[in-house]
This record gives sequence, C-alpha cells and structure tokens, in this order.
Amino acid sequence: DKEVRAIFLRLFAQLFQGYRSCLQLIRIHAEPVIHFHKAAFLGQRGLIENDFLTKVLNGMAFAGFVSERGPPFRACDLFDELVAFEVERIKAEEGNPPKMIKHVRELAEQLFKNENPNPHIAFQKVPRPTEGSHLRVHILPFPWINECRVQELLQEGFARSQGAPPAIRGDKKCVVPAGPPVGMSNCS
Repeated sequence: DKEVRAIFLRLFAQLFQGYRSCLQLIRIHAEPVIHFHKAAFLGQRGLIENDFLTKVLNGMAFAGFVSERGPPFRACDLFDELVAFEVERIKAEEGNPPKMIKHVRELAEQLFKNENPNPHIAFQKVPRPTEGSHLRVHILPFPWINECRVQELLQEGFARSQGAPPAIRGDKKCVVPAGPPVGMSNCS
C-alpha cells in the first residue's frame, strides 16, 4: 500500500505544483486567514478551462488542504519536499517507466520509514491457533472484573492527569519551502 500512496503523492505534487505562490495571508481579522487565489493558479498554468482541476480546487478537501498547508511556518513533510524540489524530476521521469518505478519505490520506502521510525523493534504476528484448539476444555475462563477496583484506578489516573503539565507535541516547525513558481509549469 505504500507504493500506491507514493503514486498518489506524486500525482498531487504535480497537480498542486506552485500552489504556495497563490496563497494570500489576510490579516484584517483577529486571526490571520489564508486564502487561495484559484484564478491566478489556473491562469498561470493555462488550465482555466480544465473542469476537473476547477472542481478539485472548489472542493472542501482542497479548502482543508489550504488551511493545513497554508501557514508559512509549520512542520514540513515529504509532500512539501516533493512540491518544492522534485517536480522537475517527476516531469523528467514521465517518459521513462523504470526511473518512475524506482522513484515510487524510494517514496514508498520513505513513507514506511516515517510510519516505522524504530526498525529494530520487530512486531511478531499472532500465531494461528492449532488444529482442534477450540475443542480443548482446559482453558481457564476470563476472570471477572472488580468494578470497584476499576473505578479506583480511573480516579487515580484522573487525579494524576489533573496535576500533570499539558503534553507538548514534538513537531519541529520550519519555514515551508515555496518551490518553483506556478508560471514555470505548463502541464496539462
């Protein structure tokens, strides 16, 4: 599934290439609002008549995308690197399937590493039960749960969490790379 995700990652990197140059930060409200200038994006890419891309840009999913990925200072990820630095490589690989497959596999490997940061921790699969195991009668039943003890443990945990400092997420924030401007890409 990582290779399928890598293919979609490449597709969206090509589709939204240069989107950062069409973001506008509006500061007239109490909290800044990020606006995406759709007409400029479509016009600079020469895709004003493209019905599919127009519908994608008008969708709620894209509005969520802009609100999450619009801030200029946030934690960056693989998608940001692809949009900023790899779009030319993706274009060059369009006519060369072996290179394209190699790049997809590299991306899939990066996705796997992102989700499994500690490769030395091996997860063992649960073994299948042996044949006839359901007929065994010597298996002890699951013990009854003491409801009072469960309530006590919940109260203790709640009391400890009230006095604990709030958990701080460890995302390292950085300046998001802008990538090439929209006008440089003339893909259809």
